[in-house]
Amino acid sequence: MRAIATSELIINKRGAVYHLNLRPEELAPVVIFVGDPDRVNMVSRHFDKIEHRHQHREFITHTGSIGKKKISVISTGIGPDNIDIVFNEIDALVNIDLETRMIKKVLTSLQVFRFGTSGSLQSDIPLDGMVAGTHGLGLDNLLHFYRMQNNQEEQQLIQAFLQQTHFEQQVSMPYLFGASASLLKHFGPEYHKGITATCPGFYGPQGRILRLPLKYPDLNDQLSGFRFGPHRIANFEMETSAIYGLGRLLGHHCLSLNAIVSDRVNMTFSKNPPHAVSSLIAKSLDVIEKIP
Repeated sequence: MRAIATSELIINKRGAVYHLNLRPEELAPVVIFVGDPDRVNMVSRHFDKIEHRHQHREFITHTGSIGKKKISVISTGIGPDNIDIVFNEIDALVNIDLETRMIKKVLTSLQVFRFGTSGSLQSDIPLDGMVAGTHGLGLDNLLHFYRMQNNQEEQQLIQAFLQQTHFEQQVSMPYLFGASASLLKHFGPEYHKGITATCPGFYGPQGRILRLPLKYPDLNDQLSGFRFGPHRIANFEMETSAIYGLGRLLGHHCLSLNAIVSDRVNMTFSKNPPHAVSSLIAKSLDVIEKIP
């Protein structure tokens, strides 16, 4: 096995991974992703103490603890491309020796959560509600750059989605990965369950019309109408599929938790998004603290 080249894994002068500016000892075994850099403080203010604060570009990290649980919260920015950067670098922090640039013989599995905002695609999932994504459906193309490995349920779901929507003939081949069952089981009925679709944009890819007409104006209806056994698409946003896919391939446990700030069925928007996000954070941290 060869050492990883300096061009492939960039380490800065203080021995930290380049984009996150983090050293291995500055990352906790439980990691929370938030898109908005301002949301890092919204999470870390619940910590009993903060041990590390680092920032490079839009990537802000606070590492601390709640009781005996050590947690890092990292702002990823928006979109699957940013998740590709952040996820690969947190994995490098725990599974690559940064001095020798060799992959460690014993690998570490992180618990990774997303605290995000999203739009509901079902009329019974209300504004300011919460969704725990059972699967991440990628309408982007990020995971097609990696060798994917799906289980039987995931293969059946993606085939059913293609048969019902003919999506690949319209835009690109979608992909799908499940959430970590060991994490999902801890989040009760106050969290709506369903597939979270991930879009590569906020306007056209999510069916919004401003000045540009849409090539596929019925896409949201197709997403809302999808059914396969007990499965349906609950919501959509811009990060979950990348988190679930990279997490699965790298051996980490991942779960995406989203506050519903937009009702795309009834075309309405939350009157108080910060409250919805604050509620999601407080309730979810209370659950995470108790997970072994």
